[in-house]
Amino acid sequence: MLHLYNTLTRQKEKFTPIDPKNVRMYVCGMTVYDYCHLGHARVMVVFDMIARWLRQTGFPLTYVRNITDIDDKIIARALENKESIEALTNRFIHAMHEDANALGVLSPDFEPRATAHIPEMIDMIERLIENNKAYKADNGDVYFSVREFPPYGQLSGKSLDDLRAGERVGIDAFKKDPMDFVLWKAAKPNEPSWESPWGKGRPGWHIECSAMSEELLGAHFDIHGGGADLQFPHHENEIAQSCGAQDPKHQHAFVNYWLHNGFIRVDNEKMSKSLGNFFTIREVLEKYDAEVIRFFILRAHYRSPLNYSDVHLNDAKNALTRLYTALKNVEEIVLPEDWVNNDYSQRFFEAMNDDFNTVGAIAILFELATQINKTPDAQLAGCLQKLGNLLGLLERDPILFLQGAGQNNTTLNEETILSMIEARKQARAEKNWAESDRIRDELLQQGILLEDGPQGSTWRRA
Repeated sequence: MLHLYNTLTRQKEKFTPIDPKNVRMYVCGMTVYDYCHLGHARVMVVFDMIARWLRQTGFPLTYVRNITDIDDKIIARALENKESIEALTNRFIHAMHEDANALGVLSPDFEPRATAHIPEMIDMIERLIENNKAYKADNGDVYFSVREFPPYGQLSGKSLDDLRAGERVGIDAFKKDPMDFVLWKAAKPNEPSWESPWGKGRPGWHIECSAMSEELLGAHFDIHGGGADLQFPHHENEIAQSCGAQDPKHQHAFVNYWLHNGFIRVDNEKMSKSLGNFFTIREVLEKYDAEVIRFFILRAHYRSPLNYSDVHLNDAKNALTRLYTALKNVEEIVLPEDWVNNDYSQRFFEAMNDDFNTVGAIAILFELATQINKTPDAQLAGCLQKLGNLLGLLERDPILFLQGAGQNNTTLNEETILSMIEARKQARAEKNWAESDRIRDELLQQGILLEDGPQGSTWRRA
């Protein structure tokens, strides 16, 4: 029985889907004006893990993750690069897909782009105006009137007066209240625009997710997710918009469960582009195997802060190597028919059903690995591999992984390594132990660990 932590109620709750035959989940995706950083990787991997687990536990899932392909940053970057917005966004969408594929992230069922859903946004804004929740200002912008939505602040846990007191943005003379937020921006010179009942313009950021989630999942769905930084104001504003656009005579919830993953931190500060302390996924992939990065993300609970450093990633690499080494030590991996009923699997399921506790689940994988190393067992190895697969881990051939783990820590390619192993083999045949040791030590200095056995020498990256 799955329980998850609901940000809205601030407690763990039993997951009860609206329609058990079609669980619906929406996750806020990327704004595509640059390469994705490790914080984006956490969002992609965490909600990929959640989607996999929902499906594993028998819930048919419709998973939507949007793409923001129009906003101020995109417009500014396109002008800076002297390229079209379409060329810029298409290039970074392609790069995002490459990064996601490398990390083993499965594609969502729908990946809507904001610019393809302008009519839906306009329709929702019209409903908000009709319901007296929004107004057109003298500057041509359309704003949401937060004072007309009394529950505003329910997700962040703050009253509107508290939020207004903490608001540091200068008062906009065109707003009725400093906390009002823009739904539609009047057209400016040299910016893309669309026709609307309020004149040419483009949508604000928040309205896109309300409109696209309603279009693809309905006005009431199960799960809405994203990074913790989106809780306020983005998700707070989504609730206001989506509920405010409903028929006043037929009010209902917008989303039943809100899930937010924690920040990635560098030197105790949130990793972000605005702080300039971010590492792109591509930069990290130059140093570490993609599965090591996925493992690094999943071995922490999704709601906890995650500290980035080479030390932590090296530790993740060594830990994942231990799991693959256990699989390598079994000649044949066999998945028993009753694998779901053994003690390891049952405790793994209990951990995952407790708010997707990957920390506890991965601890079970290491218990299995320890037992396999003591007494190689084909069926236990099959269980280890299968449970790892449920998290998107341990999907590769153990020997190939061990040969390639940490592949960017050395300049030696496989052909050179095999040539040096052959030279060492010849030296050993000639009882030239000094030369044999020299070659072994040279390989070790380059991050290559040799393991001698009855069938000869095998290697892996240390």
